[in-house]
Amino acid sequence: MRINRRGALGLLGLGGGASLAGAAQAAKIASVGYDHGVASGDPLQDRAIFWTRVTYRGGIGSSIAGKLLIGRTPDLKGARSVDVVSSADRDWTVKADVDGLKPGTDYYYRFQFDGHLSPVGRTRTLPDGPTRDVVLAVASCALYPQGHFNAYGAIAALDRVDVVIHLGDYIYEYGGAPGQYGMKSPIAQQRLPVPLNECLTLADYRARHGQYKADPQLQAAHARAPWIVVWDDHEVANDSWVGGAENHNPDKGEGDWAARKAGALKAYYEWTPLRDPAPGNLLESSYRTFRFGDLASLMMVETRLGGRDRQLDYDEPDVLPIVDGKPDIAHFDKLWRDPARRMMAERQEQWLAGELDRSVKAGEVWQLIGNQVVMARIAAPDFEAVMGKTAWDDLLTHSPEGTRQAMQKAAAMSALGLPATLDGWDGYPAARERLYDMFKAANAHPVVLSGDSHAFWSNELWDDAHKTRVAAEFGATSVTSPGFGERMTDLPLNDAFVKRNVEVKFVDAAAKGFVLLTVAHDEVKADLIAVSTIYEPAYTTRTLKTFTVKPAAGAGVEALIEV
Repeated sequence: MRINRRGALGLLGLGGGASLAGAAQAAKIASVGYDHGVASGDPLQDRAIFWTRVTYRGGIGSSIAGKLLIGRTPDLKGARSVDVVSSADRDWTVKADVDGLKPGTDYYYRFQFDGHLSPVGRTRTLPDGPTRDVVLAVASCALYPQGHFNAYGAIAALDRVDVVIHLGDYIYEYGGAPGQYGMKSPIAQQRLPVPLNECLTLADYRARHGQYKADPQLQAAHARAPWIVVWDDHEVANDSWVGGAENHNPDKGEGDWAARKAGALKAYYEWTPLRDPAPGNLLESSYRTFRFGDLASLMMVETRLGGRDRQLDYDEPDVLPIVDGKPDIAHFDKLWRDPARRMMAERQEQWLAGELDRSVKAGEVWQLIGNQVVMARIAAPDFEAVMGKTAWDDLLTHSPEGTRQAMQKAAAMSALGLPATLDGWDGYPAARERLYDMFKAANAHPVVLSGDSHAFWSNELWDDAHKTRVAAEFGATSVTSPGFGERMTDLPLNDAFVKRNVEVKFVDAAAKGFVLLTVAHDEVKADLIAVSTIYEPAYTTRTLKTFTVKPAAGAGVEALIEV
């Protein structure tokens, strides 16, 4: 199907706000707008979060009262009215946690401030009791300057989507200076980041969220279905961990890490439709569970700011030192496998173990894990094994010096069996094994959902002894962010990853799009849906691959099956 952005919006009737009839409303319409659309999120069986931001064209006080209208039909006849407030201390965003809803039910909603009506959005509560299936769109990693958000437009145009799951990197913190991430895109000058500087303060992060929410395709996807979200690193800064980030340097005027993180998270909670944290539970509120009747529980985990230890780095001499001309693998292995290294705080691990146990004992078939980073064991690819020695040597000979060095480094890492990256779960093998032990202790049937990598993945996850297939993993590629496959077009990258890694059944490191997950009692089906371009507003979609997985007898999962 060929789609353009205007067409995707038209499917929902979301071309703009709808005003009350009559010339008498003209002044009010001119003073109030909804430039950032509407959204809903964190649905439960009896409630959901409803969100908008009120844009004022003239001067007002510190707050203004309005209404949220919720009904069962798009025309909102007989709609329920809920009092809401927009205020300056929340950057004029509005968030209402409305209960009294019926399970497994579509609702339509809009806001009304100063006589002006917002666009209409659709949400859906979670089912209760026997449930045939649910359809989930899984997305991550949207870099604004890199391209059009066509994947969001495609989600908005789906015939059915019950919930959108976003696994992080909803925004990026980088600025728009030459050389900054994304600024080499052919359309970057059409989509300069706001503010133009890197985000460091609360005001910066608010402005960046506002730019993203003004995108019509993102608005359409938010208005199409409720979202369940979790941050990754770029909502604050690249490669973040509990005590800092790769892209945070206080010695270069970037200030205190705790202050930057607090401002970024305040803006995130203001601008996204997730439930606000209880006092003192800012980070803990990000990990939470959503139940889909007797079918599944979705457990959203947080692996960046609450407990993660600092990432190891191959380039640091004390991580992988060279001794007598050879890498000291024993030294690296001791650091790498240290059981004290964490991805999640102990409190979150205990919570997750309890939720897995609860879900299985409740008779739910599947335990879905909404997780930011790839979990599978992924060693660096062996290109020579795929290309053959002659072709490999020829490519090395004719490559620029910098490219040749990178290729030789990858080959050396592959020969040593080193992980391709240390920022994902592969950098924390003891923490991963603790998680797998939780899966096995609960007799769970887990399906892990991952973002961050800018690649599609279909993986089988095995325990350290390689005796038990503990879970399946489906990785969502990016909405726009550049993938490593786009930089290595002369290499058989995807085939090399599959050939080198027993857990990897499919990877595409260049395509953009999302995963459409259909969860039923007997199987989970993952359609890996790609958009044809991010550099033009008109695009087509196609399904690159479809995989299914069935629950194993007792615990774990069966092998992935390509459909």
